[in-house]
Amino acid sequence: MRTAQRDSELAAQSYASGLWTRETLADALAAAARDTPRREALVDGQVRLDCANLHTRARQLAGAMSARMPAGSVVSFMLPNWHEAAIVYHAATVAGMVVNPILPSLRDHELAFILADAAVRMIFIPAEFGGHDYASMLQRVTATMPSPPIVAVVRGEPQPGQLTFGTLDTLVFTPPELDPDAVKMILYTSGTTGRPKGVLHSHNSIHALIRQLSEHWRVGPGSVSLVPSPIAHIGGSIYAFEFPILLGTTAVLMDRWEPDAAVALMTAEGCTHMAGATPFLQHLLGAAERAGTRLPDLKVFICGGASVPPALIRSAANYFEHAVVTRVYGSTEVPVMTVGAPDDPGHAAETDGRPGIADVIIADGEIRARGPQMLLGYLHPDDEADAFDANGYFRTGDLGHWVDHHFLVVTGRAKDIVIRNGENIAPKEVEDVLLGHPDIQEIAIVGLPDARTGERACAVVVTEREPGLGVADLRDFLQATGIAKFKWPEQVVVWESLPKNDAGKVLKHQIRARLVEADG
Repeated sequence: MRTAQRDSELAAQSYASGLWTRETLADALAAAARDTPRREALVDGQVRLDCANLHTRARQLAGAMSARMPAGSVVSFMLPNWHEAAIVYHAATVAGMVVNPILPSLRDHELAFILADAAVRMIFIPAEFGGHDYASMLQRVTATMPSPPIVAVVRGEPQPGQLTFGTLDTLVFTPPELDPDAVKMILYTSGTTGRPKGVLHSHNSIHALIRQLSEHWRVGPGSVSLVPSPIAHIGGSIYAFEFPILLGTTAVLMDRWEPDAAVALMTAEGCTHMAGATPFLQHLLGAAERAGTRLPDLKVFICGGASVPPALIRSAANYFEHAVVTRVYGSTEVPVMTVGAPDDPGHAAETDGRPGIADVIIADGEIRARGPQMLLGYLHPDDEADAFDANGYFRTGDLGHWVDHHFLVVTGRAKDIVIRNGENIAPKEVEDVLLGHPDIQEIAIVGLPDARTGERACAVVVTEREPGLGVADLRDFLQATGIAKFKWPEQVVVWESLPKNDAGKVLKHQIRARLVEADG
């Protein structure tokens, strides 16, 4: 457990170095609107928001929020990569609320948990997106809540009792004084306990992260980032919401990942930066080759979030001849622990890079880190029991080693998480639900290497009544239970029993090894 003394020491060091400041994002937005009012901050299809317009709309919505709830309340948005999400994010910040981005891919089961767990007071949703009716989903979920949040619908018709985003504004509004060290954001991350954990960040933890990336990723005024990564992740949120204001960049949003369209958009907008998990880089490289372009404006591609093949980094770096392509490592709790190796092509491909502002160590094989960008803590203090060591380092649960003393290589995970397409999947959460299936006696879900997605989720089941149990059976059951689609297993294997130790614990490392061997 971290101690108050260590926290105060870290804070003093962070302020002394300038990584923490008394200025908040709300202050920076007001300054940007004053000093560079016509500079474009966001591009979303035909919508282009400059700093002045973003500031005006954020203040108006902040007034509407403040008229409905006190400062410090939790405001969620479950939106695609749309410019309205940036307005909500900045409005919540200006109003002194705690913003809670939620992945649009989640469904009733996960949403109900988050809304109750975080005591959400207001949530912004699309009426419909990707064939899913969000307005109806919120009707179902909130109907069971004793204190349901206010629901505001973006781009579409609300259900009865829900508000319309475009009608929410209050012109008379006095912003509260903000504490840069107070909780500003809650992000939920999959844990091994079967329930997500709320990660708390402040203005200053995010500010430190942004300053680090400005230095190491060559981001600054005039940079243009393509943002297809979900804005409900720490990565997508900083590229879309923080970079444009704190670093003077422009964010070009994509609400659906389409590689060929991405290449065309990057060419048209002169995109200089992009970040994403392995599949994004694979797809972008293929689309650029098809289009016959090497994306000459691209300066940096940051790849992380899952296993990254060195050969992919080398191929992309060779093809995108004007760009640095490098692997990085981080988590929601300690974002961007390593900043890659932008000046060292060999280490950029073969390692996960060198640490930036984080102090990264390896203890008993486990990667641990502490630094100015680390979380304040978890929403529930009991989640911190094993999260930190005695010296205040966050225990990542990932295994690794050093190469040439300075470069980290992540070799595996001690904790039970599947990372598919950059999305964290907690097997226990899905296992607990599937144990309710009438034909499943026992189940273990493990991640297996997959060239396309980084990992795929394989369910190993023990069943007496239905030896032919397959993927479709599990998916139908999970869909009916309201589990998000990206968590559904892609492979099912039926065994007579699961390997266990003397205490009865399922030995997933043996299961994984056996399946990998069977794959050949």
